[in-house]
Order: sequence, then structure tokens, then C-alpha cells
Amino acid sequence: MSTLTLEHIHKQFGSQTVLDDLSFTVHEGEFVSLLGPSGSGKSTIFHLIGGLYRPEKGRILLDQTNIVGKKGSISYMPQTPSLFPWRTILDNVGLGAELWGKPDRTKAMAMLERAGLKEYAQRYPHELSGGMKQRAAFVRSLLSPQSFICLDEPFSALDEFTRLEMQKWLLSIWEEERPSVLFVTHNIEEAIFLSDRILVLGSKPAQVVDEFTIDFARPRDQALTISEEFLRVKKSIYQTLRGILDD
Repeated sequence: MSTLTLEHIHKQFGSQTVLDDLSFTVHEGEFVSLLGPSGSGKSTIFHLIGGLYRPEKGRILLDQTNIVGKKGSISYMPQTPSLFPWRTILDNVGLGAELWGKPDRTKAMAMLERAGLKEYAQRYPHELSGGMKQRAAFVRSLLSPQSFICLDEPFSALDEFTRLEMQKWLLSIWEEERPSVLFVTHNIEEAIFLSDRILVLGSKPAQVVDEFTIDFARPRDQALTISEEFLRVKKSIYQTLRGILDD
């Protein structure tokens, strides 16, 4: 588990400023979601954390070490599973650990069993459903040696029923492992159900304009999503986002 801190980040592309004086922290073992309008810079933040972009100003600290421009410091799960079609599921989920010279097929098999994918270990990605592929991609991120995980809208391409099942599965695994997670989503309900905190980003140039602490007890059940308190939080976040879009 790790703590990630962004300090006064400024990022621009040409003459367009995308992020300006952006600061926030994800604490050890915390699940934090980023919400914001389309184009508010959420994916840019991930690219900065992953070392693909460098900010014009500011620092990105992982356990007090500056990781600006350093690739491989965090584990990353994109919107699509990005599994290699020529590798078996077992070989795919072990790829991150393999690249770091730390393959552990016994642990990989144990994680696949927990993900309900043990019988598919020697199969190939084209033989799995969308939800199964996403589970495999998440197992790969957990097996990577980095202790901080960025999840970039991993369930956005799934149908509603599969998405709900994946949310519950993700929480069940996360609550056992407790990695530090930064999660990007456009779905308010998903953010509330999964998170300890939600950070709302404003329009470009983006800053954190509001923060919501989600203190529902864990483990969480899907029935929570129709409770009066859950709907109250959802309405409050929606009004914040609506205000950003109306400005």
C-alpha cells in the first residue's frame, strides 16, 4: 500500500491549460474516485501519474518519492482489458510481475480462482466474455509489484447488469487486499458505491472543486444504492457537477 500526492500540478498542451494548481492525496489503503465533466483532464492525470506526461509545474509523490516522468511506478488498468491475444489468461495476468522479474504462477492461479477464472487459466482472451476479461485485467494489476493502482473507467463498456456484478466483485477483492486505488468514472452511483472519497474536478483548467467523504460501512451491498442516504449523496454530487456544466 502506498500514499500518492499531487502537489500544485500545472499541465498544458500548446496554449491550452488542462490542469492548473491541482493538488490532492490518496492515502494508504484508500479508494478514491475522480469525477468530472468529459474533457476535464481525468485521463491526463493518470498519464502524469504513470510518467507518460510531465507537468510544467508541480510534484507527484509516491511515498515521498518524486515520480514525475518515471514509468512503472504504479499499476494501471485501462478502459479496455488490453490482454495479449497470443498469451493464455494465466500468462496475461502474470505479465506485470514477469516484467519485473517476479513471476509467481502459484499466486496467479490462486488469484484467478478467487476471480472465478481458474478453469479459464489456459484459455485465450477471445474465449472469455467482457466481464471475464475485465476480471483478468484487474487480477493482472493486483499481481503487479506496484502497490498503487489507477483504474481508468474499467467497467464503462459493460452492460448494466455485468457492471453491477463487477463492482461487487471488485470491492470483495479490494477489501481483502486493500491496495491504494485512484478510480476514474463518469458514473456517480458507481463512485459512491466503491469509494472512501470522491474528488470532483472542474472544467478546464481543472482543479478539485469539491470533495465528498463516503462513510457507508463496508462491506457494501447493492441494496445500499436505493437507500435514502445514498440517494441524498448522489443528489448532492449531481448538483455539484451540474453547477460546473452550467458555469
